[in-house]
Amino acid sequence: MSQVVYDQGQVRRARYAVAAVFAVHGAVTGSFATRVPWIQDHSSVSAGQLGLALAFPALGASVAMPLAGSISHRFGARNALRGLISLWTLALVLPALAPDLLTLCLALFVYGATAGMADVAMNALGVEIENRLGRSIMSGLHGMWSAGALVGSAAGTLAAHLGSDARLHHALAAGVLTLLGLLACRWVLDLQPTEDEEPPPRFALPPKSALLIGAVGFCAVFAEGASLDWSAVYLRDQLETSAGLAAACTTGFTLTMAIARIAGDRIVDRYGAVRTVRTSGFLAVLGGLLIVVANHPAVAMGGFALMGLGIAVVVPLCFAAAGRSGSNPSLAIAGVATITYTSGLIAPSAIGTIAQATSLLVSFVLVTLLASGLVGFAGVLRTADRDRPRISPPAAAVPDRQP
Repeated sequence: MSQVVYDQGQVRRARYAVAAVFAVHGAVTGSFATRVPWIQDHSSVSAGQLGLALAFPALGASVAMPLAGSISHRFGARNALRGLISLWTLALVLPALAPDLLTLCLALFVYGATAGMADVAMNALGVEIENRLGRSIMSGLHGMWSAGALVGSAAGTLAAHLGSDARLHHALAAGVLTLLGLLACRWVLDLQPTEDEEPPPRFALPPKSALLIGAVGFCAVFAEGASLDWSAVYLRDQLETSAGLAAACTTGFTLTMAIARIAGDRIVDRYGAVRTVRTSGFLAVLGGLLIVVANHPAVAMGGFALMGLGIAVVVPLCFAAAGRSGSNPSLAIAGVATITYTSGLIAPSAIGTIAQATSLLVSFVLVTLLASGLVGFAGVLRTADRDRPRISPPAAAVPDRQP
């Protein structure tokens, strides 16, 4: 990267700018998720066909994520993020326009591809800013993503309650979010390649270190996907609660994760990534045990809250560790992101398949066993702590291009 000076004020502004980009990214996801029933009716697909179509975002993300590093190298970090976040926000309009299964699958493939590339670009910038500030910020950035998803979901719920056409809703949301994303990108770090810096490969297998880090992320995202999609069903079917109380459990899980992520950076700075994830794993396992032994809704809800608290900071720390694990941070981040996306894709269906063959209780025994992997394999995240620069206020200047 070119050697021009950023002062600490500019780096702090860049942190808030990237946080805003994370929130915009999350708001797109929340906006889409609440209108899936409308999209299903509009495209006239069955539940099984919808399940097939919903696999295409992860497929698109997996294919496109390795391209993010090449795009950033060619256009610079700021322009790359500006373009990729705009493509992602604008892709929100596509699924609602699909009239049938084929076009819905194609629309969701593009939706997922743009989501994945923007995800890699913003996480790579987040790791770079964290390095320059000398303290953890990745958990808070992902907390902003969760907050954005909550805002997008709330707006989508209101739109659905009012019976609005999802094509109009998503067109308006895409316009607003695109403008917000472009505005936020004005203050991100404008990292540029040096003349002698070779471009990263367009497609390449992630390094072995990223695979190990991704395995930790897999355990956390599997628990997250299972809890988000099945916690309400678990309370309704296993504990015979009302629909309202079951839904409140899912909301509480989401809020717990968002709050824990926003507060997580201070804990990481004090205790380090490995100790934080290991302790988080113990909390997640304890939550899983409460879920499977619960004979009262309050116990199960407490278990899901502990599960959310335990897994909240794991994925941000996986991205931070990947960004410091080798000479090609974007490729490592893309590898970790691909594994976590895959986990999020297969978790809900795996839980359902196991529940149908045995019971939902057995499904959450599996979730608890996977959560225990966070305790055993937390050490692979040691790169999230290694060589982190500790920048004192007088040493504020850091190298790169002036915006």
